[in-house]
Amino acid sequence: MGGEHVRSGEPGMIKQLKGLHHVTSLVRDARKNNGFFTGMLGLRRVKKTINFDVPDAYHLYYGTRIGAPGTLITYFPFPNLGGSRMGTGEVGTVAFSVPEGALSFWQTHFEEMKVKGLFLDEHFGEKRLLFRGPEGEGLALVEHPSDKRKPWDGADYASEVAIRGLHSVSLRLEEKEETGEFLKFMGYEFVEKIGNHYRYRMRNGNGADFVEIQELPDADPAKPGAGAVHHVAFAVANREQQLEVRAILLDAGWRVTQVKDRKYFWAIYFRSPGGVLFEVATDEPGFNADEKITQLGQGFMLPEQHEHLREQLEENLEPLED
Repeated sequence: MGGEHVRSGEPGMIKQLKGLHHVTSLVRDARKNNGFFTGMLGLRRVKKTINFDVPDAYHLYYGTRIGAPGTLITYFPFPNLGGSRMGTGEVGTVAFSVPEGALSFWQTHFEEMKVKGLFLDEHFGEKRLLFRGPEGEGLALVEHPSDKRKPWDGADYASEVAIRGLHSVSLRLEEKEETGEFLKFMGYEFVEKIGNHYRYRMRNGNGADFVEIQELPDADPAKPGAGAVHHVAFAVANREQQLEVRAILLDAGWRVTQVKDRKYFWAIYFRSPGGVLFEVATDEPGFNADEKITQLGQGFMLPEQHEHLREQLEENLEPLED
């Protein structure tokens, strides 16, 4: 899906992006995935649907109350998926934002629940707690006191510690130069370099404002599989702005897909310079397109073109809860 850069040009800079929209990863176990993100992390499952391109597999979305762009992490569970291998050309860490002072609670909680990969450090002047998801996903919580987004108030965690949404993604790349310049083209500004880590920020974004690059010139290429990120999506307000972005990308020589209807947003895809698949997704129409806000994520929602498969899917897909 998507493609590489095929020619150079003199395009205008993209100004329509607002930060991250969502991050989508691959796993094997849908039930374990659902329990971890709704129970362990206290996110709301805002949609239980299918992978529109592979309709015999779930697509699970987790976020805050309405699944606002910039709060979402989503998963494609494939039970027979092989394992992944860390390397270059992938997302290494997906980080969430929490309030100042929250990490002591989360560290104790994760230790009690035997979450793997716990490591507390300071990163770009922010306190950070690294950990692993149930299938090895690289995750982190970052104390970010200026984040004013509201957490999901239906979780079992106090608002003083609850997750606000996405904070950043960190790209593991062989070299940072081309992708760094491309992030500037996308409207990001370079903030700081610490060691082999480079941080870029979307000024006046939606709260999920940071993309980082970890430069690893001697690492082998990553092998996709369970626990790996499939793509990173960036947010635009509406379809009109999305088409403007698509036109700028095409004019600059990037191979971009046609617009795809994902029911809850419209999407275009292209391969970034470092090999990570990027998406541009609209804020509209949102996850209440087929469920009331109070009932988000409770039903098994299918697009019209796959509704005829409901009985078969309900029989074959693993239940997420007892």
